[in-house]
Amino acid sequence: MNRLPTLFISHGSPMLALQDSPARRFLEELGASMPRPAAIVVASAHWETAGSPAVSFAEQPQTIHDFGGFPAALFDMQYPAHGSPDLGAQASALLKGTGYAVQRNTTRGLDHGAWVPLKLMYPEADIPVLQVSLVRGASPSEHERLGAALAPLRDENTLIIGSGSLTHNLYEFRGQDVDASVQSWVSGFSTWMHDMLQDKQRDALLDYRQRAPFAERNHPTEEHLLPLFVAMGAAGEGVAAERLHSSVEYGILAMDVYSFA
Repeated sequence: MNRLPTLFISHGSPMLALQDSPARRFLEELGASMPRPAAIVVASAHWETAGSPAVSFAEQPQTIHDFGGFPAALFDMQYPAHGSPDLGAQASALLKGTGYAVQRNTTRGLDHGAWVPLKLMYPEADIPVLQVSLVRGASPSEHERLGAALAPLRDENTLIIGSGSLTHNLYEFRGQDVDASVQSWVSGFSTWMHDMLQDKQRDALLDYRQRAPFAERNHPTEEHLLPLFVAMGAAGEGVAAERLHSSVEYGILAMDVYSFA
């Protein structure tokens, strides 16, 4: 069986679940364009834990509406995918085998970084989903290592997704339209990231905070870019990235999707 690629998905605003856009239309086609996974592991920007990664063991994870100020229709949405405690045990063993002290969470549901893109990709919610947390304050290289620990799951037809956003500075949102003109500091950072990913410039990527143009302006905090390094690590060192989609919403949220195969 061929291994599935790993994915980095920019999930943008929760409105992606309701509002038409190029990114939404792309994600609606993405699941059908790939071999069907037996299970999905998501490292989302919206679950961070202190000190070490956590793994969800929930058998029926709830749909978490971890946002405010959006239309009622968004809060009505559910994504009733099953969890997979067996896969959670495998993921935990792999992480422990590389030196992590793993936190076990039996109640964690699916945050919008997981369920919003999955609802577009696999709307039937008929594939088990497991979440693994980011480690609060840990570096890109540490998240690459976390992803590498999970890589053997790919041999069992498991799709590993890092869900965040290629750019994510919500302080710059001023009520602009979803198709507003792209800010130059967004395009500059996105172009640099694409060039480094395409050219397999691992050291530069891990040091993006110092090397990339407008890094801090695009990521005042790092949690929305760290899932990219999880996906990169799970793919293996020296693997080139393919950009599957590129668009920008509200002029500030780069919605790029990358595949590592």
